[in-house]
Amino acid sequence: MKVTIVGGSGYVGGELLRLLLAHPNVEVQQITSEQHAGKYVYSQHPNLRGRTKLQFTTLDQLAACDLLFLALPHGQTAKSLSAFTALAHRIIDLSADFRLRDATAYRKWYGWDHPSPDMLSRFVYGLVEFHREEIKEARWISGVGCNATATNLALWPLARRGLIERAVVEVKVGSSEGGNQSSAASHHPERSGTVRSFAPTGHRHQAEIEQELGSFELHFSATAVELVRGVLCTAHAFLKEPLIERDIWKIYRDDYGQEPFIRLVKDRTGIYRYPEPKILAGTNYADIGFEIDQHSNRVVLISAIDNLMKGAAGTAVQAMNLMCGWQETLGLDFAGLHPI
Repeated sequence: MKVTIVGGSGYVGGELLRLLLAHPNVEVQQITSEQHAGKYVYSQHPNLRGRTKLQFTTLDQLAACDLLFLALPHGQTAKSLSAFTALAHRIIDLSADFRLRDATAYRKWYGWDHPSPDMLSRFVYGLVEFHREEIKEARWISGVGCNATATNLALWPLARRGLIERAVVEVKVGSSEGGNQSSAASHHPERSGTVRSFAPTGHRHQAEIEQELGSFELHFSATAVELVRGVLCTAHAFLKEPLIERDIWKIYRDDYGQEPFIRLVKDRTGIYRYPEPKILAGTNYADIGFEIDQHSNRVVLISAIDNLMKGAAGTAVQAMNLMCGWQETLGLDFAGLHPI
C-alpha cells in the first residue's frame, strides 16, 4: 500500500517514517516539508541515514496515494481538508483538528473557531483501545493527544463503570512534546534541571479526557521535567465507593488483559515497581499501575507512555493496521531498550 506523510520534518513525522519504512505492507511514496523541500529526509531525521533515499517534497507536488498521514501544525489540516481528501481515500490526521466532537470546544480550548465543524463527526477518535470497531470501518481517523492518551488509558476502566466521583491528574512530560521548534522555554540552560509547571490549569488535552471519559469532576495539570521523550501520568481517582486491591486488579485485567500494547505493572520489589517512561522510549506500549490509599477512597493510577509513539505515531500506525485489516501489532513490535 502506498502512503504519504504530509508535514514530515518534525519529531512525530520522523517517528512515523521510521515505523513505516520497516512496515512489511507499506511503501512510503512521499514525505513533505515546505522548509526542507529537496533535501534528503535524513537531514532532519539522522537516525534514518542509509534507511531511505526519500527527499522532502512540497504540498503542490503531492500525488494520489492509498492513505495520507497528516502531521501538520494544529489548525492547518482543517483549512485544507478538501484538497487532502481528493488525494487519498483514507486519512489519519495526527493534529488536534478533528479530535473533538464539539466545534465550540475549539474556541474554549484552542482559541480558534473550527473552519470545518460539519466534518468533526466524520472522524473517528484514534485511540484504538476505545474505538477499535469504529476504526476498522473508518475512512478518516483523528490523532490523539499524548497527555490525554496517558490519562484516558489510566482512568477508563474505572470511569466507564461509573466509579469515579472526581479525579486530580498531573502529567509530567518531556521536552519533545513541545515539538522541534526552539523557544526561550526550551533553550537548554533554561530547560535543563527544571521541574516546571507550565499548565497548572487549562491544558487543552483536558477536552479530550472529558470527551472520552464522560462526566465527573476532573482537575488536570501538566509539568515539564528533564526528559526528552515520555509522559508519566499520576491520577488521583476518588471513588464513589471503596475498592480493595483484588477488585481493581480484576477490573483492569478484564479491560486490558487482551490488549497487545497495554501492560499492567505493579510489583512488590525492584526499582520498576510502577510504570516508568524511560523504558518505553521508542515503543507503542502503555504501562499502567495503581496503589490504593488505605485511609480513604482514593486510588492512585500511574501510567507511562512515549509521547511520540503511543501518544502519536505509534497509535497512528496501530489505527492504520486496523483500517486495512492487518494484524494490529504489525510494525510495532519494538520492545524498548534497557538500560538507556
